[in-house]
Amino acid sequence: MSKFAICALLFILGGFAMVRTSLGADAAVTASVKANPESPLNEPMKTLDGKAVNPAEKYAGKVVLLVNVASKCGLTPQYEQLQVLHDKYADKGLAIVGVPCNQFNGQEPGTAEEIAEFCSTKYGVKFDLLEKVDVNGENAAPLYKTLTSEETNPKSPGPIAWNFEKFLFNRDGELVARFGPRVSPDSSEVVEAIEAELAKQ
Repeated sequence: MSKFAICALLFILGGFAMVRTSLGADAAVTASVKANPESPLNEPMKTLDGKAVNPAEKYAGKVVLLVNVASKCGLTPQYEQLQVLHDKYADKGLAIVGVPCNQFNGQEPGTAEEIAEFCSTKYGVKFDLLEKVDVNGENAAPLYKTLTSEETNPKSPGPIAWNFEKFLFNRDGELVARFGPRVSPDSSEVVEAIEAELAKQ
């Protein structure tokens, strides 16, 4: 084997070693972020396409803005503002999570496929969407029963008022703020709260 071929082989092998080391380091970082078992997010849910997910585990180490959404509401344009937040802050650790709900005047009647198509084509949504659920009443998803309880949220408990109510969680999965439906995602109140939590490492 020529010296050139030997050098080329050593270079390739070295590259593989570097990639494996990098992947191992990334895996170690991911493994070091543990879900908070006491987080209100620690409830079983499904993604919009029906896959089981635990939000506390999936978004461990991230700041989360959880929003119940609808496609035929006067507040539906908030999707655009939510996507702007996603574009601006996702790489800094923000996770926007939409939860479709049809409890408010039947303003989210679509199937999962229809909801996904609407969000993609109308607003270019790229943040995560979970399955359509109830957020109030006996049939409310466990996540929302927990979120609206006085034990979990003593400062602002109670039923979800309408579409696009927002809950903000810190990187430890703790609930830190609740914003009403008409509080715009791009309002200074919401943005400053998000930035404050993102600044905490």
